[in-house]
Amino acid sequence: MLRFNTRNHFHFLSNNNHWNRNLNIQIYWKRRMSTNQTHTNRLVASKSPYLRQHMHNPVDWYEWSPEALKLAKDQDKPIFLSVGYSACHWCHVMERESFENQIVAKALNDSFVSIKVDREERPDIDRIYMSFVQATTGSGGWPMSVFLTPDLKPIFGGTYFPGPEAVRMQRGRGGFLQIIEKIDQMWNNNRETCIQSASNVIEQMEGFSGYGEEGGKLEEKCASDALNYFKKRFDTEHGGFGGSPKFPTPINLTFLLRMGRMRASSISENDAELAKQMALKTLRGISKGGIRDHIGYGISRYSVTKDWSLPHFEIMLYDQGQLMGNYLDAWLLTGEDVFLSTLDSLATYLGTQRLSHPGGGFYSAEDADSLPSKDSHEKKEGAFYVWEYAEFEKILGKDADIAAAYWNVKPNGNVDPRHDAHDELLKKNVLCITFSIEELAKKFGKNEREVNEIIQACRRKLWEYRQENRPFPHLDDKIVTSWNGLAIGSLARAAASLKAVNPSRAKDYLGYAEEAASFVKKNLYKQESGRLIRVFREEAGKVEGFTDDYAFLIGGILDLYETTFDSNYIRWALKLQETQDSLFWDETNGGYFSTSSDASDAILRLKDEQDNAEPSSNAISASNLMRLSVLVGDRKLEEKAIRTCQAFSGMLNAAPYAMTGMVPTVIAQLAGMRQIVVVGSLDDEKVGGFLSVIRSKLSPNTVVMHVDPSHPDQFLLEKNEIIKEIVNDTKAEKNRVHICEGFSCGLPITHTSQLESKL
Repeated sequence: MLRFNTRNHFHFLSNNNHWNRNLNIQIYWKRRMSTNQTHTNRLVASKSPYLRQHMHNPVDWYEWSPEALKLAKDQDKPIFLSVGYSACHWCHVMERESFENQIVAKALNDSFVSIKVDREERPDIDRIYMSFVQATTGSGGWPMSVFLTPDLKPIFGGTYFPGPEAVRMQRGRGGFLQIIEKIDQMWNNNRETCIQSASNVIEQMEGFSGYGEEGGKLEEKCASDALNYFKKRFDTEHGGFGGSPKFPTPINLTFLLRMGRMRASSISENDAELAKQMALKTLRGISKGGIRDHIGYGISRYSVTKDWSLPHFEIMLYDQGQLMGNYLDAWLLTGEDVFLSTLDSLATYLGTQRLSHPGGGFYSAEDADSLPSKDSHEKKEGAFYVWEYAEFEKILGKDADIAAAYWNVKPNGNVDPRHDAHDELLKKNVLCITFSIEELAKKFGKNEREVNEIIQACRRKLWEYRQENRPFPHLDDKIVTSWNGLAIGSLARAAASLKAVNPSRAKDYLGYAEEAASFVKKNLYKQESGRLIRVFREEAGKVEGFTDDYAFLIGGILDLYETTFDSNYIRWALKLQETQDSLFWDETNGGYFSTSSDASDAILRLKDEQDNAEPSSNAISASNLMRLSVLVGDRKLEEKAIRTCQAFSGMLNAAPYAMTGMVPTVIAQLAGMRQIVVVGSLDDEKVGGFLSVIRSKLSPNTVVMHVDPSHPDQFLLEKNEIIKEIVNDTKAEKNRVHICEGFSCGLPITHTSQLESKL
């Protein structure tokens, strides 16, 4: 993580963002169904759901725009930058405590140009100033609150700051109003120090921007080094890593699940098994925990507790898309029903529930807060998802005791008061699975089939009650290109793997993926220029795509090719890759910048190297380049992938646990990518058998292709020499499989038993 010296950088305000949000703080704040509707600010013109949530604040908000930036310079006023997203619980807290407060609003309006940014629409702005906040405070999060000079250099920043109505504050910690006043005083009375300090910070940040960290030769041991880190942090009781709060971080689970299948000579069988078991335990904990909506479908962003029992309830598309892939990998490795059922639940959520756009594509998020009932006037966190014991008795009748035991529902609630700072969850229960069906049957003296039927019937009743009686959480109904790419990829992979097991569901998954890809191509892709648009809400937005939009979408499109064998997906992926290279590639040092060279309102061009809730865009880009190089037989793409990884060799060698998304590609470069070519008609039963065997295995660093010599794909025939050789080999058996490495193939495989042994 970026670090630099900030000893003289407003030490009087340090650590304000370390406000303890969950322990020993009682905050009094009046909840309202909405703010005073008589006042409307200029955010009413925004398409962003997050910005529109603030359109009735008395704060004189601007969007991030040339108009706002020019105003700050013309009036020589500092900028207050507030960054968040619509499903963010603590963003709502800060709004109610501060941005709806007339005193705070006056202080901001008098002395600052206040700018609201939706981090999901402008990840570039978020990334720049989050780097500053993390470097100066040691942590980050949302809402992000940063004060800037008129020329956009950061003065001071943090995350959530308590408003005037917060009646108890930790000793030595100022509230937001005090921070506003102090910054205003410093700007008016000691401006040169302000400006110099901000300039010094930018100089230090510039030292970390624009370059990867080259640090020697890349070796396979980066995988075992990363594993050692996770070993030390693994929670052997509950799964996951570290204490609380606990995030799923799907890209790390992907790495651990696939470690034993990467074909790396340096990874021992014991290490591979340990990595797999850590990931499997984590995924089981998430499936059973309160972080999952057991009556509905989604999985929340993170757990407040280390046992996964109490989430912050916002549900994000990027989590659903990635976790679906994790559960698919887990099922392929184990065949356990819990992983398949969770996968199916997530796919159903994306394809048929509230995140599904009727024209294809997936919305961004569901909020953490909602009204408990239709006649309520006060939103509460988790209100849509939690239950009282009395509700179970009323709704479920004689089956209430069995359902309560299964989901850990108690008369006085199951939430520890230490984790309920605002008393929103008194006597409430977050559903968690605490008994298996077998254990429950023994406990109540019934057979397992009967108990399972009771639980399923109770779930349906609770679902119907919730749908009818509880207002839904706010839906962030914008469509983000990059997040749709993540979901498309997992759905396509699941469709391929389930085709032999459950063809009906596989067809559903593929439909969801192809409809989303079609929506993106129609609404968020400029055919003439090859450029992507970042978001769609009612219409395509004005902000063009960033590196992650290209990388994640290309990855999803390549998964669609390997599921359908429609080469049009490869054509589109190549076009997108060309555009990504022209806009973001660093020819001098390798790797991809997050923003294009023509971005006029970003003070720094950063590179996305570390994985977070979303994988690093450079990691996914490196993987895409390796896959494309095999698909079209272009070694230049492989060379670009190698340069991308080498650009970050310093971080990969020093802290590979922070870049697990790139580690598999490093191994692919050292051990070689594998190409499996299935030859014959897709209508032939034997070819179907080959594909069933291939798709039943978890095979990272592998590309699956198909060619029918009697009707070869002309595009692939022209691009790929291996495909050309296979088509021209008229003496070989009609239906066969070739396993190729390093652009050369082994002998043909003609029986599924042979193929099983090779894989």
